[in-house]
Amino acid sequence: MTRVAPTPPAGFDFSVPVFVVGAGASGMVAALSASDSGSEVLVVEADPLPGGSTALSAGLIPAAGTEFQRAAGIDDDPSLFATDIQRKADWENPQALVDTLAKNAAPGIEWLSHQYRLPFSVVTDFDYPGHSRHRMHGLPSRSGRELVDRLRSTCEAKGIDIIYNRRVKVLFHDSYRVTGVEVQSPEGCERIGCQTVLLACNGFGGNSEMVARHIPEIKAALWFGHDGNKGDAVMWGEALGAESLHLGAYQGHGNVAVPHGILVTWAVITSGGVQVNTKGRRFWDESQGYSEAARMVMAQPGSIAWTIFDHRIASIARQFQDFKDAEAAGAFRVAKTLTALADLCDLPAETLCETISTISSERSDAFGRSFPRRKLSPPYLAVKVTGALFHTQGGLNVNEDARVKCPNGDLLPNLYAAGGAAVGVSGRRDSGYLSGNGLLSAVVLGRIAGQCAAKQAGANLSNAACT
Repeated sequence: MTRVAPTPPAGFDFSVPVFVVGAGASGMVAALSASDSGSEVLVVEADPLPGGSTALSAGLIPAAGTEFQRAAGIDDDPSLFATDIQRKADWENPQALVDTLAKNAAPGIEWLSHQYRLPFSVVTDFDYPGHSRHRMHGLPSRSGRELVDRLRSTCEAKGIDIIYNRRVKVLFHDSYRVTGVEVQSPEGCERIGCQTVLLACNGFGGNSEMVARHIPEIKAALWFGHDGNKGDAVMWGEALGAESLHLGAYQGHGNVAVPHGILVTWAVITSGGVQVNTKGRRFWDESQGYSEAARMVMAQPGSIAWTIFDHRIASIARQFQDFKDAEAAGAFRVAKTLTALADLCDLPAETLCETISTISSERSDAFGRSFPRRKLSPPYLAVKVTGALFHTQGGLNVNEDARVKCPNGDLLPNLYAAGGAAVGVSGRRDSGYLSGNGLLSAVVLGRIAGQCAAKQAGANLSNAACT
């Protein structure tokens, strides 16, 4: 059971300056950053290998004003990026946190590229909903697994200790200052002292009770995140008197292939595809975003929809590993005519043909969506999909240094949070999620947290505690 407790009288088995909980992208970036700042750091991971939510993603990180954008002729800047983030979330985010992430995203990407040889490039052949510029940066495979694996090998090469199969169960504290942790392993328990603690253990999507309490509208959706996301950070923080923020925010996805359980990239929609229900009719403006799509698809008969696209769109989507995986698994139905496609999908042919025929590039449709100039053309493809919860976006409230805040505005003395453990910049609900917000917080806030935790480690921690 996750809990907090007073510092044990017997002390600790050993101590480290910076202790990181979790070895996803956020935790490993934080460890690299802390090490760069001259501090010894220890990372503890519950799984046999790093992965977390990052490994399940496309591994794309949004950033504005990067050298990669300039090389591609893209004019972008952090202020425009910040505006896009806030506009998508109806201006519900703390402005200081948005500005911090938008300003530090490009330096973070370039740091990983220059210092650690991560080969980023910009996705330029389609638009992500809500982004006014092409600013999604990814590695060659466009997969989160590659990002995790490269970060892991980089940490190993740098001599950073990552201990696997260890789950932190207890945070020890003295007057709100965290003094150490209790780590559970197959061999037993170990108590480790520390000067600063960085929570990078993601959100609470794998905790069905917390999901039902904070985001009941998505509780019946497929859980597509990492099962280790049990809400430890929120529970530890709140037990120490910290403030949580926007726990109703989450990233959903309405394009998970059924029954294969494979994510189908939203590029099939942004490039001109549509979704229809089992009656063959469209039911919403798909251009709003893939997070909202989860809720919209779940509201359809049987919580099922069919995503319809064509060969041109498929050629664009094949740059993403998840699309190639779905194709290899036989998730797509292919036909030369819409009538034949309807038969393959058990959809009413006349209705499907009528639905597709009303798509026009010359005007917005009844849902308010505008389409690319090229209409769908044969051969046509379809995939049966459902809605899923990928990860939560609410978490511990933090300041611009990733320090955990209390309800009265004070800061916990030496506790940091980043990635899914911290509040994101997706507002209060699913519709506020802008593509890449998860890894934006993981990488950018992780780097800041590592720098600040390393700087604080060993310093005088007698600043005012929460009361």
